Amino acid sequence: MRHETLLVRPRLTPKLTTGCPVLDGHLGGGLPCGLITEITAESGSGKTQLCLQLVLSAQLPSSLGGLSAASLFLHSEFPFPSRRLSQLAQALLSTHRSLFTPPYDPLDYIFVHPLHTADHLLDEMQKIESFLENSRTRLPVKLIIIDSIAALFRSEFDNTPLDLKRRSSMFFKISGRLKSIAKKFDLAVVITNQVVDLVGPSEGANGLRVGNLRSLYTSGRQVCAALGLAWANCVNSRIFLSRDEEFITEANESVHGSDESSIHRMRTRRRLHIVFAPHLPYSSCEFVIVREGIRGIER
Repeated sequence: MRHETLLVRPRLTPKLTTGCPVLDGHLGGGLPCGLITEITAESGSGKTQLCLQLVLSAQLPSSLGGLSAASLFLHSEFPFPSRRLSQLAQALLSTHRSLFTPPYDPLDYIFVHPLHTADHLLDEMQKIESFLENSRTRLPVKLIIIDSIAALFRSEFDNTPLDLKRRSSMFFKISGRLKSIAKKFDLAVVITNQVVDLVGPSEGANGLRVGNLRSLYTSGRQVCAALGLAWANCVNSRIFLSRDEEFITEANESVHGSDESSIHRMRTRRRLHIVFAPHLPYSSCEFVIVREGIRGIER
């Protein structure tokens, strides 16, 4: 940085709304472009649901927090949830009838491509950049989703020093290319990750603390993001989604004068946590998954 640039106000980074004002409030307005945001969670917590919501929110105009943009969805988790995406697309059209008039179809601006291995992702990088440069779609691509990164490394590497070194090298190659693409095209990159049980000191891997580890509890157990410390250094921000089951006791209004006057059922409670981010403090909020998508709850 040169001294004369210190007096120049930096350009504001565009942010992508999640489609929920409560979640956006905890995320400082949404997910920033030009950076890599990781969403990590155990299965069934809502990370893929949030990604589907993001590719639809990206099509909204900037006045509503969108990017007026198309999205590229790279998936390694099979099968791709096309039915749920269609359901969310219909909810978007119903909510914004004045913006999206027929024959507009949100699914026309979501490009889906499968991934099988980490090497496959690296091979696709050049094609992705070429696609972004030469795309003639009505809306430019401003969001790339990879769901999930951990699945690409699930069985390709052994737990040997040589393979761990080769795996770390691939982490930095992948993240380096993605960060370069994000900055070059001013787009947002969102990557999902899985969790593993945390065994050993609660300070983190090798005693090194990465973000707010106190929040990493889900289904009654302490966890950490998969792929370890090397991968944690490859992402700019980490969001954690937790889920827990709790018993709810409710009065049974259909039963009168009986000992069986209450019913018991299980309820899933989900929370979004900011584990680390260069522009955000730690915060968290509860959210629910409904037919229309993910909605935050302020308590």
